[in-house]
Amino acid sequence: MNTSAIVPLPDRAQKATGEAHLKFHLGAKVPAVFAMAHVQEVLTLPVQRLTPLPNMPACMLGLMNHRSRVLWVVDLACLLEISRLDVAAQQYNLIVIRVGKLSLGLAVQQIDGMVWFERDIIQSPLGQTTTGLVPYLQGCIWQEDGVLLVLDTAAVSQASLLRHPDVLA
Repeated sequence: MNTSAIVPLPDRAQKATGEAHLKFHLGAKVPAVFAMAHVQEVLTLPVQRLTPLPNMPACMLGLMNHRSRVLWVVDLACLLEISRLDVAAQQYNLIVIRVGKLSLGLAVQQIDGMVWFERDIIQSPLGQTTTGLVPYLQGCIWQEDGVLLVLDTAAVSQASLLRHPDVLA
């Protein structure tokens, strides 16, 4: 790890500069962000409002009715092969994204709020993360407490697992 590459993110006391990002956790120690350009909203969904479907990939949690639209809900950490959400959970923390005409609910472990940073602090993920994760990243930001994954919302929405014949059809 190149410690000279560690860049602190601005805290709330500092004036927010740069692009807005939504920060969340994929697993206990896996922080990530999405640029706000594709984030529609964040919500908490009780498990009973999700309709699971049989014979779907493990990362596909099911369907939900939201604002008179039916959305697929995906376990983002499972999709990225990082971990899986707690199956005994009573509710899901969802990030609703929209890329083009596609809207999708992404379930994550925890949502931390907004952060702002300039694009020039994003570094290449090559050699810093697993190779399977690289296609879904814009890059990484090194922080004192580890690496922050900068996910590419469009790449996540185009994941091959989501191209299952019955998914997003």
